[in-house]
Amino acid sequence: MFPFAFSKAADEAGALDAGAQGARYIAGGTTLIDLMRETVERPDAVVDINALPYRDISLDGSRLRVGALVRMSELAAHADVRQRFPIITQALELSASAQLRNMASIGGNLMQRPRCLYFRDVTAACNRRTPGAGCAAIGGRNRHHAILGTSDACVATHPSDLAVALVALDAAAVVRDQDGDQTIRLADFFRQPGSRPDQEHNLPPGALIVALEVPVTAAAARSGYLKVRDRESYEFALTSAAVAMDLSGGVIRSARVAVGGVGTVPWRLPSVEAALAGQRPSARLWSKAGALAADGAKPLSENGFKVELIKRTVERQLATVAGMP
Repeated sequence: MFPFAFSKAADEAGALDAGAQGARYIAGGTTLIDLMRETVERPDAVVDINALPYRDISLDGSRLRVGALVRMSELAAHADVRQRFPIITQALELSASAQLRNMASIGGNLMQRPRCLYFRDVTAACNRRTPGAGCAAIGGRNRHHAILGTSDACVATHPSDLAVALVALDAAAVVRDQDGDQTIRLADFFRQPGSRPDQEHNLPPGALIVALEVPVTAAAARSGYLKVRDRESYEFALTSAAVAMDLSGGVIRSARVAVGGVGTVPWRLPSVEAALAGQRPSARLWSKAGALAADGAKPLSENGFKVELIKRTVERQLATVAGMP
């Protein structure tokens, strides 16, 4: 670990001042500290923001608002969230060990860095870590890498389960800097790698994530998250599917579907959603819609199996959320 200055922000103004000068924010620290130990991250200054008042969970008729410093375990256990947004609870409880969920913040979860083994190996070529260095994963070990949203510069998957669920729910992040607040839809928050994979999101420099806002909808209440992985605990997704469905009168009024473990960002599936809208639930419909889940996929040497796996994962989760397995 390289030397760095550490401070604790007593209030929001102090945190934003530090951020404007280039300090990195830390809350739970479950990702940043690991990367600093591995010398992947080398900040000159780190500021602890745990004293800031971003810990409320509130629900009204139109939205759920979650403070960025709420811990993962706290949000997963919240009674209203479990009832009205089961997809959030399921994504969180499948995300990590209980110990990590007790420490990790909701805002920090969204800001995770890639799990790519080459990104975390400072001796390997990685454009996310060192722009212009190349991408060792493209010609290397890439079983866990992305098949959607990739580029010649990067094929790393996005690591967050929660972000996949939130994109399916059309959630937004409220962010704050010294110029004020703005709201960014999570579908627009994360950036595909393109030629600049080091630019992972659209959070302004020095800005804080203050809260997440999730619309209250009929689809959110009928929702769920399925994660397929090599082992049943403490493992990242090979594929995952987040489905929210408005089903009434025997007809699918609308559906929102996003997938993880296969995309460089949480990946929405508008073609799958369009195939479901206005249709009556059936095994044939799930198969037809699921078959569209890998449209545009570009598999690598070791992850071609993900093409079929994501189709089956989406098909299975559509049936489960509809109550017709």
